[in-house]
Amino acid sequence: MPGLVSFVGAGPGDPELLTIKGRKAIETAGLVLYAGSLVPAEVVACARRGTRVVDSAPLTLEECHALALETALAGEDVARVHTGDPSLYGALREQIALLDRDGIPWRVIPGVTAACAAAAAAGVTFTSPEVTQSLIITRLEGRTPMPETEKIRRLAAHKSSMAIYLSARLADKARKELMRALPPETPVLCAHRVGWPDERLVWTDVENMARCVAENGLERQTVFLVLPAEDKPETRSRLYSADFVHSFRAV
Repeated sequence: MPGLVSFVGAGPGDPELLTIKGRKAIETAGLVLYAGSLVPAEVVACARRGTRVVDSAPLTLEECHALALETALAGEDVARVHTGDPSLYGALREQIALLDRDGIPWRVIPGVTAACAAAAAAGVTFTSPEVTQSLIITRLEGRTPMPETEKIRRLAAHKSSMAIYLSARLADKARKELMRALPPETPVLCAHRVGWPDERLVWTDVENMARCVAENGLERQTVFLVLPAEDKPETRSRLYSADFVHSFRAV
């Protein structure tokens, strides 16, 4: 029987944010493939002695698959370690397609995505009663085109919380797009290398986000949290109100 390929969400960078299930997959693998440009080596340091640990950053999709296929056909498991959560900007579908083609079993182990880690680090919430109850995760158009219906200005028109990934070098473009739909004073958290030792959290607003990026040298691995509710008066949730009756609370 071929070995199992596990796509492991490594979280944003802090090795302690790796799930127990993800850690076990790394500890028992015969091959650990990790994106070294985004995943710290400390995250995969739990691999057992003698395990082949390979940085996939300089490799192509086909080269990564060849390594995984060789290991799986030898009867050993593979840990394919992705930054954050594999379901977000992780090229997951094409990797799975190759495994399916070659009859190799696989599974996906979720991880903590950068937006959630950034919100936790800053102590903020994406949802606020009667202000916004939605979170939009997106990115700006760069070399990867965006559908017309998913342009930042169109998504921002919903006035929901937003997490904008992979766009630090396009901060001025993001500012211009957001300004078409949001007040210039809308709070923005610039979260740089969340979970890494040099993590930085810098508050700004939509109007000044490009300046904030330039002045603080925030380049790769920055996620922008656009938080329309952050400067609004606090609205308490009804869930814990004494007069809010539900099946777990007596009248």
